[in-house]
Amino acid sequence: MSCTTNVGTSLNLNGCIKHGVTKPFRFTNQCSFHKSSTILLETLNLSFTDHSFSLYNTRSRSFQSVFKCVAQSSEPLVSDGVEANKNSKRVAVLVIGGGGREDALCYALQRSPSCDAVFCAPGNAGIASSGIATCISDLDVYDGAAVVSFCRKWGVGLVVVGPEAPLVAGLSNYLVKAGIPTFGPSAEAAALEGSKNFMKHLCDKYNIPTAKYKTFTDPIAAKQYIQEEGAPIVIKADGLAAGKGVTVAMTLEEAYEAVDSMLVKGDFGSAGCRVIVEEFLEGEEASFFALVDGENAIPLESAQDHKRVGDGDTGPNTGGMGAYSPAPILTKELQSTVMDSIIMPTVKGMSAEGCKFVGVLYAGLMIEKSGMPKLIEYNVRFGDPECQVLMVRLESDLPQVLLAACRGELSGVSLNWSPGSAMVVVMASKGYPGSYEKGTIIENLEDAELVAPGIKIFHAGTAFDSEGRFIATGGRVLGVTAKGNDLEDARNRAYQAVENINWPGGFYRQDIGWRALPQKHATKV
Repeated sequence: MSCTTNVGTSLNLNGCIKHGVTKPFRFTNQCSFHKSSTILLETLNLSFTDHSFSLYNTRSRSFQSVFKCVAQSSEPLVSDGVEANKNSKRVAVLVIGGGGREDALCYALQRSPSCDAVFCAPGNAGIASSGIATCISDLDVYDGAAVVSFCRKWGVGLVVVGPEAPLVAGLSNYLVKAGIPTFGPSAEAAALEGSKNFMKHLCDKYNIPTAKYKTFTDPIAAKQYIQEEGAPIVIKADGLAAGKGVTVAMTLEEAYEAVDSMLVKGDFGSAGCRVIVEEFLEGEEASFFALVDGENAIPLESAQDHKRVGDGDTGPNTGGMGAYSPAPILTKELQSTVMDSIIMPTVKGMSAEGCKFVGVLYAGLMIEKSGMPKLIEYNVRFGDPECQVLMVRLESDLPQVLLAACRGELSGVSLNWSPGSAMVVVMASKGYPGSYEKGTIIENLEDAELVAPGIKIFHAGTAFDSEGRFIATGGRVLGVTAKGNDLEDARNRAYQAVENINWPGGFYRQDIGWRALPQKHATKV
């Protein structure tokens, strides 16, 4: 295997990343992979460091070589990675997170002609084996100083924060204070997702349409209100609860149990110390995404996901069992209404409150039978699995668009999207969203990606076993994504790939897209 590239002060790692290097590294003038494989780095000046790391062979599914690179110099790569990239069209990007959303973001970023290199912390086995990013498994993403140090050492000019937890914890605050462009809101702005009570109060103050609600810390008072309102009714934990803090109660007994679970038993810890009881909205759910720079917002293409675990949207809620784009229900007229009545009042309201929002606003909507949208909740990051279908369709230069958002320069920016449709089918561990077995073996992924054009399998919860095979480590494990000429074509390709994956420990819904194609349910062969 050969890995040879010329590297300048912008730290172009693409030549090696394509071969699946899974650890950060610094260089001497020459680092040996094998006798026939060298990286020439005559222009770099780095402080002395000694790193060992492995090279993953995607064919044999194993780590085949371990080597050391020793860099010797008294000068750092750049005095400030941010300033170095402001004067360059190319940028190195650090993606925070390790799920399917982050896999899709890395995939879209590395396709950009302006992207010098992509790092992902911590990343996952799929990202590492595909070679789309260098996975930094030992970087503590909750340690702002450590992340800043990494960015400066490796010339990172853009950080993209994938999950909500580091945002709520204030990672963006730390990075922005250090002068590092960061796509993702401050802790104060991330309260839109971190506290449902905060979001509801903002909706009240700025006349944003949402469900009627009340907030409680006393279980007796909450139950009295529930009795007055009747069922069905919705009970939500105020804080972050890993997507499990919402109960759609069809009976009063279910609602009372949800209140007790949160306020009495403490099943959700501090996230459930306060509950929101809100009216049950009827209609069709849809996902709406907009990029925001603090004052301006531009919509992304439409998407729609399936939250319920079972076919026909039955069973308990999950983090999402599949998605497609575009979503026919989100017409251009409806998208304009959402921007005018929900997104822009939120952006202006957050600015007026002194906590400008920079990042992606993900509005979970209920489209009522009247055709009018209401806000169910906000997320302050890309949705998963909607991100997967959006990123395979995006044709714009993603790093430059996100940098424009960081700089407050989204006004006038337009996005280009591929024609046709995209669909993702999530493969999950049997038992999800309840208890499930970890460590089950997944095979035939490479062949599955080749069964039809336009297929990309994103990893959300995988690792390698001792023999270099993929194993499942999470609930939602794979996002089998396909592009097609239309939604039916994309669905057929996605399910064709799913059926070629050998994973007895997994399952999937067979009807993703059924609302858009009601007569065209996918069936397992």
